[in-house]
Amino acid sequence: MRNLVIGSFFLSLAGSIWGGMFIAVRLSIFVIPPVPLVWMRYGTALLALIILMLMTHSSWHIDKKDRKLLVLSALSGQVLSIVTQETGTMMTSAQTGSVITAATPAFMVVFGYFLLHEKLTAGRIASVLLATIGVLFVVFDPDNFTVNPLGGASLFVAAVTWAFMSVLLKFLSKYSVITVTFYSVLIAFLTLTPYGLYWLLTAADYAAMASPSVWGSVLYLGFISTTAGFCLWNKGLLYMDASLAGLFMFFQPIVGTFLGWLLLAEPVTLYFWIGFTLIAAGVVLALRGGNTTAAEKLARHHRDCLDH
Repeated sequence: MRNLVIGSFFLSLAGSIWGGMFIAVRLSIFVIPPVPLVWMRYGTALLALIILMLMTHSSWHIDKKDRKLLVLSALSGQVLSIVTQETGTMMTSAQTGSVITAATPAFMVVFGYFLLHEKLTAGRIASVLLATIGVLFVVFDPDNFTVNPLGGASLFVAAVTWAFMSVLLKFLSKYSVITVTFYSVLIAFLTLTPYGLYWLLTAADYAAMASPSVWGSVLYLGFISTTAGFCLWNKGLLYMDASLAGLFMFFQPIVGTFLGWLLLAEPVTLYFWIGFTLIAAGVVLALRGGNTTAAEKLARHHRDCLDH
């Protein structure tokens, strides 16, 4: 039970931080396109992560056998997922982005079952369905909801690749959360650097980028959403099954809706409270089932390898 409480705390914070991400993206995406925005976001985050590495005396070492797994998780989650998420948000809306990326927990259940051999119980499936319906109540507005096919496809890819990355991180649980986050962001930053520099030198509108809403959004995305959000998410994954952890992604639309009410004077209707109740019920239902920590999964994986 203690592991569930600790994991829930870290994952709830991460999901809440990412709830503000959709607003930050919408404020900056029409000035800085998706790939350069992600590149600048990671460049900003690297500064904070280097300081954290030095302050916490975290090890810089990654075993050779784990480096391919680290690269794969970074390319799937930090590169492909984030770029497609911001592309999809630009082509549709923050609301649509919240709805489609709500599919992430369902994919985490599937990947958790096949890659980590987690229990695929009726309770867990029901909890994901219950919380997903809750998200639809929170963000769905028939007068505001539009789906661009290409944007919707981009958001779908974002949901799948983020779920895949979250499950892969379970196999890297022996390393410091800060170390894994640092290298993941570094790999993503280096991957995007050629295009990021090209855009900066040939197409950037520096006058528009000087707007407080734009550079403030970049700082939020870098320091808060990436550095704090990724560290909290990776830390929370250590304490519970991936299929349970995915449910905390539902904090994104809740916080996003609340911030829309607080900052943009968008109304909060009865549908929000119905959705919030369903999401909470789904999380509680999931947490009542069994759970294994990342350390226990790693030990089981090693035993299976030895047996074969």
